[in-house]
Amino acid sequence: MPLPRYALPIALASAAVLAFELGLMQVFSITQWYHFAYMAISVAMLGFGAAGTFLALFEKKLLGRFERAFPLLLLACGVAMAGACILAQHPAVRFDTYLLFNDYRQAGRLLATYLIFFVPFFLAALAIGLAFVRFSGQIGQLYFADLLGTALGGLLGVGLLWLFPPGRLPGLVALLPVLGGLISIPRPRDRLWWVATPLAIALVAAGIAGAPRLQSSQYKSLSKALLLPEAAVEAERCSPYGLLQVVSAPALRHAPGLSLSFQGKVPIRKALFNNGEWAGAVTPMPAPDSAFILDFTTAALPFRLRRPDRVLAVEAGTGEPVAHALAHRAGAISMVESNPAVLSLLKGQLAGETDSLLFQPSVSVYELEARTFLMADTQTYSLILLPTVSTFGGGAGLNALQEQYLMTQESFREMWGRLQPEGMISLSCWLDYPPRYPLRVLATLVDMLAAEGIGEPRRHIIAVRSWGAITFVAKRSPFSRRETARARAFCEEMLFDPLILDGLQPGERQQYNQLQDTMLFHYADAILSPARDRFYRQYQFSVQPATDERPYFSQFLRWKSLPALAEQWGSRNLPFMELGYLVVVLTFFQILLVALALIILPLFRIGFRSGDRGWALSYFGSLGLGFMFVEIILIQQFTLFLGKPVFATALAISGLLAASGAGSWYTSRWKQASGKLWLIPVLIAALLGVYAAVLLPALRSAVGLAPGVKPFVLLLAVAPLGFLMGMPFPLGIRRLAGQGRGAISWAWGVNGYCSVISTALATLIAVELGFSWVMALAGGAYALAGVVSRVGVKRRASV
Repeated sequence: MPLPRYALPIALASAAVLAFELGLMQVFSITQWYHFAYMAISVAMLGFGAAGTFLALFEKKLLGRFERAFPLLLLACGVAMAGACILAQHPAVRFDTYLLFNDYRQAGRLLATYLIFFVPFFLAALAIGLAFVRFSGQIGQLYFADLLGTALGGLLGVGLLWLFPPGRLPGLVALLPVLGGLISIPRPRDRLWWVATPLAIALVAAGIAGAPRLQSSQYKSLSKALLLPEAAVEAERCSPYGLLQVVSAPALRHAPGLSLSFQGKVPIRKALFNNGEWAGAVTPMPAPDSAFILDFTTAALPFRLRRPDRVLAVEAGTGEPVAHALAHRAGAISMVESNPAVLSLLKGQLAGETDSLLFQPSVSVYELEARTFLMADTQTYSLILLPTVSTFGGGAGLNALQEQYLMTQESFREMWGRLQPEGMISLSCWLDYPPRYPLRVLATLVDMLAAEGIGEPRRHIIAVRSWGAITFVAKRSPFSRRETARARAFCEEMLFDPLILDGLQPGERQQYNQLQDTMLFHYADAILSPARDRFYRQYQFSVQPATDERPYFSQFLRWKSLPALAEQWGSRNLPFMELGYLVVVLTFFQILLVALALIILPLFRIGFRSGDRGWALSYFGSLGLGFMFVEIILIQQFTLFLGKPVFATALAISGLLAASGAGSWYTSRWKQASGKLWLIPVLIAALLGVYAAVLLPALRSAVGLAPGVKPFVLLLAVAPLGFLMGMPFPLGIRRLAGQGRGAISWAWGVNGYCSVISTALATLIAVELGFSWVMALAGGAYALAGVVSRVGVKRRASV
């Protein structure tokens, strides 16, 4: 059968795999949390490596039946994709992340979930790997089809998430491998296809029609809200940013950290949830000359200190801070929100509920990441309002590995530069125990002041505490006596307690809202003191300011504190403090152990020493690690540059893969490529060094470019690197051609395992050391591939 017949099916299968992966990320983010989505999909994607192991063990049998095996694998892959969500949502399989550490029966359900989503990846990878082995002489064209298909799959997945609910997307994507299977059927009159083809089509159609309504964890905010009497989901809006749901209930009221002195009636509000998590209350325009509910919370502090003229509300969500600023007659308000689906709802279906809040002449709306807006903006403001940090009662570390560039040292310094001479920055956070979020917020503000040469932070910071929340206000100039008096009067009127206030008396901190453990006060004083670095070293949690290098504002875990924390809180309670980070660590070790076992397993059959086992392990392992490291770095940098996370991710993945596909195709022109086997990886390592030193800083400085120009700048920037990165893999496969049974299959498996390992490893490296180390290790991985190839060439020449 001519080669083109298999190139298109490979492209379709590859496109389906990435689109399926994007759909699963949404599915698990809705049913569980982002970090479980990360774990489940990482384990499932071990199917790529396992396919190499299986192929190495049974290569001869599969190649002997290639014309039947290839289309059957693709048909089966489509069926597995279509049925995956249906099976995973079955009551016998569905589980809850929170129960894993207290109900060990959930482990069986977790394993079943792993297996359900492992199968589609395994079948697709097995079909692609089988074609690579069968046509290893034309690997350049086939790898091009694989990469181009994956690039298009990224765009397809993002597009489908705008159009269909996430639960339906796996079934729709399943049509692609089924189509690939149909195209590659060699003899349609064979009775096997009379049964397999209609059966596969029927099962996929049933999967699309029977797409389940996703059930969120019982511990998610949405699940709790729907327990209220007469609660109902009034509207839904799907997008790559998540599933937005508007909930109404007669008992649904929103007044975060409300003052104990409030005597009125808390208004009923509709609420917005994104992937089952609280996204904000639908807030109407404040009525003239009437009390606004947020004026009875600590969030009113900046408005009580002075009337703002020009206000910037970043990550403003449902527009609640905008309404608050309008209630205090702010002259001009800039609202920044990155989720276009939220803005679409507020301007469309919910415009009546908000009294057309976003259409007010004094309100300007920007659909952009807050940090990107700050980097490009040149205006100055009298007040910058940040979103509330953490959740009521404290978080469980579920956002530990979410990159929060708005909350880094560099971001706060940019905000400081946007303040007018009397300007202020205000942000609130919920109290947690042990204290973490309030301490990191304070540490970030103090660091911002120290960077500006301000050595007396108490004169520039006021913090006020209620029974459950704290609001911090930092001012560019020292607070005046009048402003200090206003803050004190505000506390007395609302029964709040000052945490930080110039001239504060010891008894003032516990006057109205008493804490059983008053260590929060001592910790705050330690951060305000010149000896704060000693406190940072000694405290059980990491509360130093986050940085652009390590933008994990919600990650507090310190490994050296684990024994003491486990002894103090109990080993079962500890995961609920820092669950997110522990899940990723658990993911890494699960993947690592399984990968090591499955890399070694086929060697007992195909031999440990035959062929270039050591070279293949080092070379293809390095490529797997390096490629994914680069992809992760590009996603990070593109997001900051474009200010649109979903578009940036799609552009980074698809642009890199398309350019790599072109590079792979180009290698097919080289008849003798052994000399280039070591040179190309070394060139990639050198180019990564240039990117780190020149290109990435240049992107930061060019963030103010016109939005229509930015995507083309990024594609031009990534094209040379991607083109080179597409060459080493097909060149390595060509070297292994003819080296005996299982050589290519085993190398394909090694590359797959290391690609999956690298996703978890890159996250751990970024958290502990920073993104610069990820970039450096990416260059190191490619340099290692070049070195082992060069050594191999010399060794061969000397034999």
